[in-house]
Formats: sequence, structure tokens, C-alpha cells
Amino acid sequence: MTSYPDDPTDILRDVLKLERVTADEHTSTFLGHTPPQTRGRVFGGQVMAQSLVAASHSVDADRLLHSMHCYFIRAGDATQPLHITVDHHRDGRSFSVRHVEVSQHDKVILSLTCSFQTMAEGVEHYEPMPEGIPHPNDLPPISALIGMIDDPAAQELAYHRPFDIRYAYEPLFIRPGSEKVNRNIVWMKTFTPVNVSPNVAAAGLAFVSDYTILEPILRNHGVAWSAPGKSIASLDHAMWFHRPFSLDEWLLFVQESPSAQSARGLGVGYIYTLEGQLVATVAQEGMLRLPKFS
Repeated sequence: MTSYPDDPTDILRDVLKLERVTADEHTSTFLGHTPPQTRGRVFGGQVMAQSLVAASHSVDADRLLHSMHCYFIRAGDATQPLHITVDHHRDGRSFSVRHVEVSQHDKVILSLTCSFQTMAEGVEHYEPMPEGIPHPNDLPPISALIGMIDDPAAQELAYHRPFDIRYAYEPLFIRPGSEKVNRNIVWMKTFTPVNVSPNVAAAGLAFVSDYTILEPILRNHGVAWSAPGKSIASLDHAMWFHRPFSLDEWLLFVQESPSAQSARGLGVGYIYTLEGQLVATVAQEGMLRLPKFS
């Protein structure tokens, strides 16, 4: 029987701790590790987060992550360490650019490029947060929805995620949504406080952003995660970080899908603080192969 930590956020803390192997002015390398996984595969959000932490170790503390773009190339093996290589592409007066490759079994599983910037004054605006969303304290945690199901995958969802995620719409774990709508909204935060730098917090936000970003596609087409015979995989992921935030305070993730075609679907999302400030924008394309199109 799989045991789960008393504090699931410890999973995130462990994931974000990397083992430095080598470092010089041009390149740095690290080892990352994966918590036990029911399916034996590495969660894509984890590899993104570890790549960003590795990249952040090579820049000055006053340079904050503002964007990242990555491709998921191969599935990761949860039983093996992740070999993370950071190329120090450029350090300018205001910006630093890094390229990261993550490998296992001598093959690249993820390729990521990210950019850091020193803070600067400039014009400012942001898309306002939608109104009428239920407060997270009025919504049930995932453990209350599926924690009673005696199935390893359900138990992992309920108790082995480091974030408390609460759905503004009914979740899609067991059955499709009651309405086919092109939108998905969740609240999310860590279960307990995390004391990390802004760059490591950005890595943690990348981690959690990968859980639900494709759900607007499933909801719009009446598909549940439990539907038999489907195949879903993330292809690429991009994020832009706009303003400071805390991982242990509620964040609203508003997601939509502008297009799905050719067994691919695009998810786009906006992440807000409880007070309504836009802190990040997310985009991901995924492969979605459904049995009726096979």
C-alpha cells in the first residue's frame, strides 16, 4: 500500500531541491529526483519546475524569471534521476537567457528556454479577473470528492498532490461535466506555507499550471479523465510571469481553449491573486487522441 505524507506540500519542497553536479561560467549541471508515481512516469510540471530552479541557480538573485517556453519530447521514467544541463546563453545589462535540457537514458526528455530580467519601471495594465467565481473556502478539496475511491490513481490525486486544488465547475475525474463549456476554473495553493525565492515560487507555479490547462478541451467535448481508450499528452508549454505572488495564498486559474484540431488542442490560462491581480499567463498545446477518431 502506498503511504502519503502528512503534508503533501513536502512533495513540492523535495522536488525543488536539486543536487548540483558541476558549474562554470558557461554551463551548470544538476540531478533531480521524482517522488513515487502510480504510473511510473514523471509529471511534466515537475520537470518544468526543476528545469527552472536549475536555471535560476545560474543568475543573480535580482534577476527574476519572466518567461519560459518548453517542449515535452519523451516521457520521463520516475524510477531514474533526471540529468539537468543549463547552458548560460547570455547575460546582458537587464536580461539573462538560459537553455535547459533534461535527459534520461542518454536521451533528451524536455527542452526549455527561459529568460530573467532585473525589475524596471514602465507602463502597466492587466486583464481583470472574472467576477462571480465562488470563494475557494466554499468549494470542496479534491480529497473530499474522490478520496473515498479505493483506486491507486484516485488516491494519488486526492492525497499525493502538493497543491490544494478546488474546482469552480464540477471536476472531470469520473464523468464529463454537466455542460459542454469551453472553460475551466480552479483555485489553487500549497497546503502549508513555503518560504522560497521569487524564482523558485515561479517554478512552483509552473509545476501546478500543468495539472488542469487542457481541461477546457475535455469539458467542451464532454470527455472525462476516466474515459477508456483515450491518449493525452502535453506537447509544449509556455508561461509569462507578470507580478509577485505567494504559492501558499489562493490563486485563481482561469482556462479556455481557443482551438482543437488534428488530434491537438490548445489551452490558454490566466492566473490571478485573490485580490484580482494578474500574476501569470499560460499556454499549452496537447495531443488528444480519442477512441472515436482512432
